[in-house]
Amino acid sequence: MDQQKVKTPWANYVGDVPLHLDYFEGSMVDRIEEIASKYPDYIAFDFMGKSTTYSQMMHEIERCAKALKTIGVREDDRVTIAMPNCPQAIYMFYAVNMVGAIANMIHPLSAEKEIEFYLNESKSVTAITLDQFYHKFEAVRENTGVVNIIIASVKDALSRPVKAGYMLTEGRKVSKIPKDAPVIRWKDFMRLSNHCFYNFRVRKKSEDPAVILYSGGTTGTTKGIVLTNYNFNALGQQVVAANPMFRPGDKMLAAMPLFHGFGLGVCIHTMLSQGGRCILVPRFTAKSYARLIVKCRCNFIAGVPTLYEALLRLPSMEGADLSCLKGVFSGGDSLSIELKKKFDRFLYDHKATIQVREGYGATETVTACCLTPPHMFKEGSIGVPFPDTYIKIVKPGTEEELPYGEEGEILLAGPTVMKEYMNHPEETAQTLQKHADGMTWVCTGDLGAMDDQGFVYFRGRSKRMIITSGYNVYPGQLENILDAHEKVQMSCIIGAPDAYKMQKVKAFVKLVPGVMPDAATRRELMEYCRKNIAKYAMPYDIEFREELPKTLVGKVAYRVLEEEELKKLAAEKAAADAKGAEDAAAPKKDEGAGKKA
Repeated sequence: MDQQKVKTPWANYVGDVPLHLDYFEGSMVDRIEEIASKYPDYIAFDFMGKSTTYSQMMHEIERCAKALKTIGVREDDRVTIAMPNCPQAIYMFYAVNMVGAIANMIHPLSAEKEIEFYLNESKSVTAITLDQFYHKFEAVRENTGVVNIIIASVKDALSRPVKAGYMLTEGRKVSKIPKDAPVIRWKDFMRLSNHCFYNFRVRKKSEDPAVILYSGGTTGTTKGIVLTNYNFNALGQQVVAANPMFRPGDKMLAAMPLFHGFGLGVCIHTMLSQGGRCILVPRFTAKSYARLIVKCRCNFIAGVPTLYEALLRLPSMEGADLSCLKGVFSGGDSLSIELKKKFDRFLYDHKATIQVREGYGATETVTACCLTPPHMFKEGSIGVPFPDTYIKIVKPGTEEELPYGEEGEILLAGPTVMKEYMNHPEETAQTLQKHADGMTWVCTGDLGAMDDQGFVYFRGRSKRMIITSGYNVYPGQLENILDAHEKVQMSCIIGAPDAYKMQKVKAFVKLVPGVMPDAATRRELMEYCRKNIAKYAMPYDIEFREELPKTLVGKVAYRVLEEEELKKLAAEKAAADAKGAEDAAAPKKDEGAGKKA
């Protein structure tokens, strides 16, 4: 039977995009093994100037899998990977998959108590991290069930000339690990593969759990999201189907971190499962990102809006030739209309023939499940769903689908939908709901609308909605307005508690370099707001900041600002109460004192 196809509005440019795909049956490592047999001499990834082919990568993955078997990792065990984007992390991720275990992905910069939580929540038996993070793991180890800690070092993955330079600079900053420390060092670990001769491989099915990623979910509480082989393999096929300009051998700048669905799902597994080439970036800065785009002649880049905002200001990008770019993707946070316009102009000025394309998704669906088409953009839209992915807009808390253009809760269904929240059956039941149509939907808690052509418009998280005097105010919309002002580099809107209005709107603003954060600038911005913002949504105050706090993946951390505001208001109230008590306790003067008899 012919594969069913849907004619897309941009078909004249890149051809038809399939409505349905035939998805790979098997594990993640099965998929990249198939690719490696097809393109053995293609480069799988580059790391600090050193290239590794697909055949070399598969050899190292197999060695790593044998070593895991030797130290006793069994089928369905959890192995915590707390690593930056480096070769050892790639080998370990797929080796864990090869032995039938589950990869528990966490941020290497997590605090000690967070690491302890992740290890215990996942019941991990083994963990791997870098030498510079060893002391955090050792500090909590006795409170967990971890049997083995494997310690890797960046220097072990470097070529000889680069290694010498590294040891003279970054390597000198790494604290020494005691020689008798109860750990297995990477080289010793890999040598253990010599003691395993057979039965190290466990064949897993598509629907078997393979990865745990962490997210606040729809309630804001950290939970492990259990994802399957099928979820990741399907994502890889969907991303390529939505980007028909992709060719095996194309380069993706993999700067988004491995513990994040965007980094692991799109920048790493999509590329490796489709014959692409990853440029691994272990420690991200805007400068290093910009340098690698130009030096490596990258074809695809992905990042969060704050990254693109930073690239606009880098002197090193002046005169850069970006004609090599085939795709620029933005996700993880809302891309403001103004920033998109600025960055599209930046791309045009640097010889690129494309525009930045915004995606949307949730960790509950690995990452993106919706993307702006290559040659058709609608202002404010986050694009159209991937093949086999369904999005509907419903009245919040119900199955009632709303008409085109009407705002409601965004629900997602498709092959990338998670298996469950680990250890949270009640929240799983709240988030994954089977409807009368027979499909299982992710209730995202996000607000949006859809037009009659299937384009989706993100309005913001339902949690991030300010209700002031009975009116709904969406911070993202106000941030778009403020960001459009020539003196504003970046803004963040929060709701501050108010006894009368319930919440009042407050703006935090990072100004363009050279603009003075004075009363005159504040008056100018307030006047600008009055012209562009409804009276009920007007900020009562604008606070200037040299920097806005960021989350670990580069989003503006609006919750941090909300917490700071709460503490500030509590301190002011306490001071006022103390002053009131002091005034009440002070002796009062005789009302008649000083009067003449």
